[in-house]
Amino acid sequence: MTDEPLPSWTDGAARDAILEFVASVTEGPDAVPVEQRVAVFDNDGTLWTEKPMPTQLHYIVQQWRAAAEADPSLAEHQPYRAAVSGDLGWLGAAIDKHYDGDESDVSTVIDAIARLTDGMSVEQYASSVAEFYRTAKHLTLQRAYRSAIYVPMVELMRFLEEHGFTCYIVSGGDRDFMRPMTEDYYGIPPERVIGSALGLRYDEDGAQVRYTAEFDFLDDGDEKPIRIWSRIGRRPLLAAGNSNGDVPMLDFIRRGAVGLALLVHHDDDTGRGDAPYDQGAQKALAAASDRGFTVVSVKRDWSTVFVEA
Repeated sequence: MTDEPLPSWTDGAARDAILEFVASVTEGPDAVPVEQRVAVFDNDGTLWTEKPMPTQLHYIVQQWRAAAEADPSLAEHQPYRAAVSGDLGWLGAAIDKHYDGDESDVSTVIDAIARLTDGMSVEQYASSVAEFYRTAKHLTLQRAYRSAIYVPMVELMRFLEEHGFTCYIVSGGDRDFMRPMTEDYYGIPPERVIGSALGLRYDEDGAQVRYTAEFDFLDDGDEKPIRIWSRIGRRPLLAAGNSNGDVPMLDFIRRGAVGLALLVHHDDDTGRGDAPYDQGAQKALAAASDRGFTVVSVKRDWSTVFVEA
């Protein structure tokens, strides 16, 4: 057991930048008031692994496969065809194309997601998602998803909280898919989860909030600063992300009066389970220096990647 802060972070520029930043906003006459100490974190690829596909997509593929078994005609069309055939490459490419600004395939994915939950109550969906988290295993690590979270990032959240910060999750993932696990996995309660959202309606007869077949908004790119402001009402002091879709959020924080923007770079080729990739983050990485982002190298800056299986 060590009393050193951020024990899973190696000595280096990224760890130093975090420690210096936190000291600068919490100590001395220029300390930022506690109520203004807000930090925001992307989820997929920032707090836990997103390869070979985001966790939510794993859940959705299972649901699409079951829907196609009930109605075989669905398997003639994407994304059901990919789910039934196991062509996970098509789904992964759809996400990568989205990060590169091409929405042609991801729009098909979003429409199919909305159809899955149409008419379902929010409690029913939460129960289905919780069961998935209880039983599913990461596709390549073959461990429960709670063991696929990044230890250094959870340490960072705890370190910030020890210094008066309130942490939020701001993700392109579905808000209600994350809420059943964020408190248990990250210590972040559901009311501090900001994400993409399906349409909702109130069923007066059943006194239930239910999903509609429409997609409300995708919390990615330019939408992230908008949702941060609408939900929190403050410009956060620290933000962490890992993809092109996080650049507006990182800019929003970095251009405040004070701000630290962390960009996680998946460059680990040491066989610790987090395979290296730049796809979907090329623009963010290329712009990091000019925009003042602090790049966090998984290979160099983290001595530990995952929690114990």
